[in-house]
Amino acid sequence: MQIDTVLVKVASRCNINCSYCYVYNMGDDGWKDMPSLMSRNTVGALSKALGQLSQDQERPFATVFHGGEPLMLGPRRLEFLLQSLRSALPTSYPLCMQTNGMLITREILDLCAKHGVSISVSLDGPKAINDRFRLDKRGQSTHARVVAGIELLRTHPSSSLLYAGLLCVIDPASSARLTYDYFKSLRAPSVDFLYRDGNHSDLPFGKSSFESTEYADWLSELLDVYLSDANPPKIRFLDDIIKLCLGGRGIKEGLGQQEYGIAIIETDGTITKNDTLKSSFNGADRFIQNWSVHNDRLSEVFESAEFKGYHAIQNPTSSSCQACEYLKICGGGMPLHRWKEGAGFDNPSVYCSDQKVIIGKVIGRLKAEGLVH
Repeated sequence: MQIDTVLVKVASRCNINCSYCYVYNMGDDGWKDMPSLMSRNTVGALSKALGQLSQDQERPFATVFHGGEPLMLGPRRLEFLLQSLRSALPTSYPLCMQTNGMLITREILDLCAKHGVSISVSLDGPKAINDRFRLDKRGQSTHARVVAGIELLRTHPSSSLLYAGLLCVIDPASSARLTYDYFKSLRAPSVDFLYRDGNHSDLPFGKSSFESTEYADWLSELLDVYLSDANPPKIRFLDDIIKLCLGGRGIKEGLGQQEYGIAIIETDGTITKNDTLKSSFNGADRFIQNWSVHNDRLSEVFESAEFKGYHAIQNPTSSSCQACEYLKICGGGMPLHRWKEGAGFDNPSVYCSDQKVIIGKVIGRLKAEGLVH
């Protein structure tokens, strides 16, 4: 069992209130039992545990700071965290941060540059698109403050190191072309477009049925714009599909059949499953065993039968997935999208129809270029 990503919840609270958030607005309430911020004691235990893991397994892993909103740590706590981890991990091991961008300052960026931390910012598009779902606690726009943070990030002397890109949750009612052009205007080096969280028992926003293809229609428009651009940013979702259609490999869970080892560390040091599973049902991300960086050796946790059982749900089990001609490309999608009350994860993705359409579109374009037959 090899881990690729350790996602660290350094803050369990957030300074904005995205209506689609799987942490706070999809029925799970585990965050209420967590400390608001990771303590120095837990940071010390985390650093020791990750340092040990770097010795116990051959494969390097990335550490990703997440939340809530990780920058709610503030600069002093963040500096302690970064110093602690950098002293414990090999210098080549990536440190990354996913932030809503509202709290980015020059001081924060200087700290991240000093310790080699790349930063990705969540933004769903221009103001009218972004502010449909990403508002602050008072119901006010977040857009201008996020863009101000991105501008600080983009113009920092170490921007080539710091500015990893943008993360966008798809709104199928919006214009893919408008969103793409807007992100290019922000000089985003990459954009990771995500399906909205949802499942068979709670359909994702904008999807009218299992058979409907609203998201594929949006992605098809994005594909056309992307492939016609002589100087595009990287778009991980489309790039992965293209590479997989050509016989290569993707780089992230949710496409292809490559397995990814993912573990989550909560603000109290508890080890949990992929946090996106929270959208399935309350407590879906919890192990029966109460593992913690304070008490347990990570490599032993990851070798346990319960952790391996969690890891195994990346692979789809439904007969329709197993018989699908696109399985090697689609990979069954994300486990959370397969959930159905009464049937668990033994279902095709709720985005199955969308996956088939967009994969078919990519194959069609590759055939037109003579790249596949």
